[in-house]
Amino acid sequence: MTGTAPAPTPQAVRDAYADRSAGLQAVLDAVRPAAWDAPSPCDGWTGRDVVAHVLDTQRDFLAGHGVDLGPRPDLADPADAWRSHATAVQALLADPALAARGYDGFTGPTTVGATLHLFYGFDMVAHRWDVAAADGRSHVFTDADLDVLEGMVAAMGEHLYGDGVCAAPLDVPADADRQTRALAALGRRATVPA
Repeated sequence: MTGTAPAPTPQAVRDAYADRSAGLQAVLDAVRPAAWDAPSPCDGWTGRDVVAHVLDTQRDFLAGHGVDLGPRPDLADPADAWRSHATAVQALLADPALAARGYDGFTGPTTVGATLHLFYGFDMVAHRWDVAAADGRSHVFTDADLDVLEGMVAAMGEHLYGDGVCAAPLDVPADADRQTRALAALGRRATVPA
C-alpha cells in the first residue's frame, strides 16, 4: 500500500466493522437460494465462493494473530454463516486490546485494527457487488461505501492488480457516474448480465 494513514481507534474499528458487516449482511440476506452457486464477477467464483473468501481471509488473518474463532461456520447457508462469523468478530472487537495489537505488515508496522478497518473493511464493501451480481442484481453503494472503495484503490496503487486481487481497471466514459468509475477501478463492470 502507498501512503500512511493514522491508525483508527479501537472503537472506530469496531464501529466500522459493524457498519460494513451489516451492509454485507443485507446483501447476503436478499440472495435467492438458487443463486448462491451462480457465477460472480470474480473470475471462477460463485456467490458462495465470494462469501467463503471474505469469511476465510478474515479467519486466517485473525488466527495468524492468535485469535481463535472456533469452528468455521457452515456455508450451506452463506448468509447465516456470515452472520455467525461477524457476530464472533464483533464480540472479540469489544476488547480494545485486539484492535491495538501491533505487528509488521506488508507496508511496515501496523495494527490488527488498522488491517481489519482498511483491508478487510474494503473487502466487505467491494464484495457486496459481486454477491448481488451473482444473484442477478446490481448493488447501489452509498457515498461512504464509495469513499472506502476509492480510498483502497488509492492506497494500494498497482498492488491492487496483483495476481488474485482485482482484475485490471476498465475504461469508462469521462461522464461516468462515481459508482461506475469506482467499479471500473476494481476491474468490474457497472452492469449486471441478465
